[in-house]
Amino acid sequence: MAATVTALDTRRSGTGTVGGPTVRAAIDAFLDSPKVTSNRHTLRAYTNVLDRAAELLGPNRRLADVADDELATTLSQLWGTAKPATWNRNRAAVGSWLTWCATRQHWTAPAVPAAAERRRENNDDTKAVSRSRIDRLCRRRNVPLREKTLWRMLYESASRASAVLALNIEDLDLANKQARITVKGGDTMWITWGTDTAHLLPRLIAGREHGPLFLSEHRPGPHRRATTDTRDICPETGRARLGYDRARILLGHHGDGLRLHQLRHSSATHLGDANVSANVIMTKTGHKSLRSVQRYVKPGLAAVHEATETLSGPRRRG
Repeated sequence: MAATVTALDTRRSGTGTVGGPTVRAAIDAFLDSPKVTSNRHTLRAYTNVLDRAAELLGPNRRLADVADDELATTLSQLWGTAKPATWNRNRAAVGSWLTWCATRQHWTAPAVPAAAERRRENNDDTKAVSRSRIDRLCRRRNVPLREKTLWRMLYESASRASAVLALNIEDLDLANKQARITVKGGDTMWITWGTDTAHLLPRLIAGREHGPLFLSEHRPGPHRRATTDTRDICPETGRARLGYDRARILLGHHGDGLRLHQLRHSSATHLGDANVSANVIMTKTGHKSLRSVQRYVKPGLAAVHEATETLSGPRRRG
């Protein structure tokens, strides 16, 4: 009877391994769960992190045999020298996987130990750049139309670059200057943009009706095309969707080291400087809590300069 129960429990687990799944089987089950598959960007991020962790932990080992201190060593070897934000993001991905294994599947699994605790992310109040710098960048004659449109949209929408790059033409409502995007967690929301982006979009689309909004420069070769999701290929031009890494490199080249997230950060900061309410900024950026928005409501450097001038004495006439 005991053997029958054990076999039944094994079949229910879906691993085919007595005593729990292997590291690889546990990762595959997690990546196949609705929590992850509901958003392909989330799936790609988790896959990258967990595949690297599996290589060091041993993909064919039983998950139950992995000790907490081994997990801490693995995290340290992979991302110990990374910036706090990168460490925290990848640590959280591994933690989400293990929590899912323990609470949803009831598998014996290690936990992220105290030795691998979150690291403090220092606020960088210089991340926001001036509106004039962004405007000058988007008006430069040597910057292609695609880049100008992307940067304008990122700034005016205050949206994450990954969500904007995932836009398809059929997601756009050009008349109302808005579009549907999928944000972290799989939720859908509207983003809005202003007049400058609205002037550029028709030229970028150039009559296309379907497919990715932002396209790469060239058509992918046979191998890449075979491994690329058909939703990421334009049915009219055959070109692939512009990727995040390529977009990051292009902005770094033309923008003298400017980063994609700085456009979103600058947008929210400028809204805060203009006394836009925190609730509106939260809705526009898609943040889940007012606490996350507080850093934008704090006045930026331009507002501080303006306030400083009130401390100076009246100007003397020459």
